[in-house]
Amino acid sequence: MVYKEPLSQLTPIKKTTRNQAHEKFSGAAWPVSGSTRKSSRVASLRSSKPSTVFPSRIGGSRRFMALILIMAGRNRAPRHHNGFRNFHEPVMNRVPGPLPIHPAALEEELEMQHREMQRVLAENRHVIDDNTLLQRELTAAKDEIHRLGQVIPKLRAEKEANIRVLIERGLKLEADLHASEPLRAEAIQLRTEIQKLNSLRLELSSQVQGLTKDINQLQAENQQLVGMRADVDGMHKELVEARRAYEYEKKANEEQVEQKQAMEKNLISMAREIEMLRAEQLNVERRTRGLGGGVYGVLNGSPEMRYPGVAYGDGYGSPWGHYDRHGPSRR
Repeated sequence: MVYKEPLSQLTPIKKTTRNQAHEKFSGAAWPVSGSTRKSSRVASLRSSKPSTVFPSRIGGSRRFMALILIMAGRNRAPRHHNGFRNFHEPVMNRVPGPLPIHPAALEEELEMQHREMQRVLAENRHVIDDNTLLQRELTAAKDEIHRLGQVIPKLRAEKEANIRVLIERGLKLEADLHASEPLRAEAIQLRTEIQKLNSLRLELSSQVQGLTKDINQLQAENQQLVGMRADVDGMHKELVEARRAYEYEKKANEEQVEQKQAMEKNLISMAREIEMLRAEQLNVERRTRGLGGGVYGVLNGSPEMRYPGVAYGDGYGSPWGHYDRHGPSRR
């Protein structure tokens, strides 16, 4: 199948004025680069209504008149004696007859047609190649679709299996959630207990701070008590020393009292002996007085002799006047 391209996408042919005339009167330029042929072929395939190829079949009397004038300027004329099929000259402007066509013009037109046919054949080859490539791509796409058609059920089965696993997992989690309702209540209770314990901890921390302050104060007081204890220890030592001195003095006083009591007893015994001796002396003197009256009267202590009978009493009592029966005075 031969595809015809639109007029605006044909390759221009050089060394002719027909292309220039067509561009002048139609307003469309043919592409000159060969890199756009593929895109032009694809565009021609996608176009719904291809246009006419040759400029000799373009409708419109003005364009044909311009083409005739250009060819007449180059000593050329159309192949028909009466011009184109749909063109009739006015009656007033008719000439006696058409000029014969030059062979060079016919050769040039044949050459142009041959080139156009070669171009169309090349384009057809390119289109065939593109069609082959498209057929290959279509086959590859069909293979890919077939492969995907085989893979999609597997993926769908895997997806359904995953969905079943997820559903079972969700049911299991829901059962675990229902089973964890008592644990949730217990967790709420534990949370309230934790809050209570936190409040108790804060209260205890405040109490601990107060106790630490008291402890610091007591430590300061204990440091003061250390000095007081040292003073008390010193006073205790002094007290022990004083007690020792007191005991020593007490012992010494007891010994002195015992000595004084012994001396007192000795003195009392001596006084008794002295009294006994005096009594004996008095008896002796009395006896002697009985023998001689003068001496007896003097020794008897008569008032007439002015010697009292207690002349010796003060002598015993005066040196020991500060001693009584109960012994010396105690301190």
